[in-house]
Amino acid sequence: MTPSYPESPRGDHVDVYTDPHGREVRVPDPYRWLEDPDSPETRAWVEAQNRVTGAYLEALPARAAYRERLTSLWNYPKEGTPWKRGERYFRQFNPGLLNQPVLEVADDPRGPWRTLLDPNTLSADGTVALAGASVSEDGRRLAYGTQSGGSDWVTWQVRDVATAEDLPDRLDWSKFSGAEWLPDGSGFYYSAYDAPTEGGVLTGANKNQRLMFHRVGTPQAEDSLVIARPDEPDWGFRPQVTHDGRFLVLHVWKGTDPKNLLWVRDLASDGPWTELVPDFRASFELIGNEGDVLLLKTDEDAPREKVIAWDISTGERRDLIPEGPHKLDYVAAVPGGLLAVTLEDASHRVTLHGRDGTRQREIALPGLGSLMGLSTQEDDPEVFLGFTSFLTPAMPYRLLLPDGEPEPLADPALTFDASAYEVTQEFATSRDGTRVPLFLVARKDMVRDGQNPTLLYGYGGFNISLTPAFSPSRLAWLERGGVYVQANLRGGGEYGEEWHRAGTLGQKQNVFDDFIAVAEHLIASGVTSPAHLGIQGGSNGGLLVGACMTQRPDLFAAAIPQVGVLDMLRYQHFTIGWAWASDYGRADDPQMLAALLAYSPLHNLKEGTAYPATLITTGDHDDRVVPAHSFKFAAELQRAHGGEAPVLIRIQTRAGHGAGKPTALVIEEAADVWAFLEDRLGGPR
Repeated sequence: MTPSYPESPRGDHVDVYTDPHGREVRVPDPYRWLEDPDSPETRAWVEAQNRVTGAYLEALPARAAYRERLTSLWNYPKEGTPWKRGERYFRQFNPGLLNQPVLEVADDPRGPWRTLLDPNTLSADGTVALAGASVSEDGRRLAYGTQSGGSDWVTWQVRDVATAEDLPDRLDWSKFSGAEWLPDGSGFYYSAYDAPTEGGVLTGANKNQRLMFHRVGTPQAEDSLVIARPDEPDWGFRPQVTHDGRFLVLHVWKGTDPKNLLWVRDLASDGPWTELVPDFRASFELIGNEGDVLLLKTDEDAPREKVIAWDISTGERRDLIPEGPHKLDYVAAVPGGLLAVTLEDASHRVTLHGRDGTRQREIALPGLGSLMGLSTQEDDPEVFLGFTSFLTPAMPYRLLLPDGEPEPLADPALTFDASAYEVTQEFATSRDGTRVPLFLVARKDMVRDGQNPTLLYGYGGFNISLTPAFSPSRLAWLERGGVYVQANLRGGGEYGEEWHRAGTLGQKQNVFDDFIAVAEHLIASGVTSPAHLGIQGGSNGGLLVGACMTQRPDLFAAAIPQVGVLDMLRYQHFTIGWAWASDYGRADDPQMLAALLAYSPLHNLKEGTAYPATLITTGDHDDRVVPAHSFKFAAELQRAHGGEAPVLIRIQTRAGHGAGKPTALVIEEAADVWAFLEDRLGGPR
């Protein structure tokens, strides 16, 4: 039954843009009023939408069963990858259903562990989360950041590790920042912004980041300004102190483009910056140093990346690990060598190299999967890594170099029989002939009769790679006969920078074509059919879902755009949205306007079209992708939709973009999504 939707008044606001020929392009924005999340009108609209959505979801027959089973599946020990500082080991741990994982410390990587910081004690509803943790090199002090209600804003504090008591230090208005300690533990570098204007905490643009130094035991007002560039308001700063304490290396970023500047300062003399890389021509990431020689991972003249040695005293550069056939995803310095992590068709491999780059051996991983953490120190042969796959929870391993093999530090007990399922990798062919990988997770006895309820998930943006990863949520779907498919699309980072660029700006349509091609492959190969196929994606993946459901509404029975970027003409006006222009382009650029209008989900809804059943999800505290995207898309979709399938929006209060969401809320939302999908795609088989 089609719900009765709340009224969404349409205003007469019109924005005026300019095309490449200098002509005006007038674009109505009738729901501009929904951009103010705190107005009485928006709050009333949110409450009305949640009432309709809540009533619909409550009536779904599978909802209670999903909630019960998800609670059981989530209830297993989750042990994070340890890291070592001084003689102490640190990790995050959740024994089962805590809303937030606990930060623990021990004298041995196998324990016993004691609680250092429990974020669950910081709020009654579990919505205050640990957003960052950095331990001084001697293991004596912890700088930790917390976020509240899902916001990206972080407050930093300092805790004594031995006593687990806080020092008086408190640093506000930090965002997109870690804490980088000096080797002596006297203080750390962090990045911050000016306090936002009243009413702009969750929507105001984040510009003019500055790098600060905080000395432990002093108030934030006395922190030293290291660098600020008001002449370059889009620049941000990520500092690294070399292991020997000699250099401060500064990665200067601009938006989400991987290209960066690289500056170096000698900490002993506190002299001027040496602008080693003075322009945004490529990506340069510090791995470590040997005296004056910096070891760097770069994609300069190497789209799949390579490792170079750069002598900053002479300017001499040489390749250590040349570009290979697979993307070099991560490199870490270890005693006498380098650990290299490569991506081969979207799963990880690990090899050990000498400091001269010579390949020494491959380190066997437990299977086809992903590294979820790698903890190393340049002078310590003890390495920790986390491994996961679609059917294996993230598990910590200890590796003793140079000759050891990964040893498991945990063995989580699941109430799930993984032996009945299998993961296969297949390849679809996109519109232009590009080979597009996909992972398919299903029961071993799945019959390709076109009747399997199937969820297709994707992202395709910002150089981010989708690799095999465990989710207890998906297990409940698999147990009830569902199929899960993860697509690796252009715009991501699976095959290097050329793959990324092929899904950006004027080529963004390639991402949607790839996703549609995967859907058509699943249908042609008998896995499913349009009546049993749903799509899901979050953030940039929400854009993916919105674009594909508007371009091919006939291909899908259900769509789940989560915290999506859905208004491509105005995303840059809110919080950090301006930083996405390197992937999207901007509507105030006449050369990009037509491309954005061609796929912007909000602007491509056609009145009278029958769209798939849609469940939009967002959070009222999302200050990454502001909820106005979802609000406006829901309002227009409900108006334009010509079919009987439901169009709903689920708006979580005290929640943001996803990071730090309490376990209880994660389970509630997952149960709603799976019950909705099962209702639209078909029940247990």
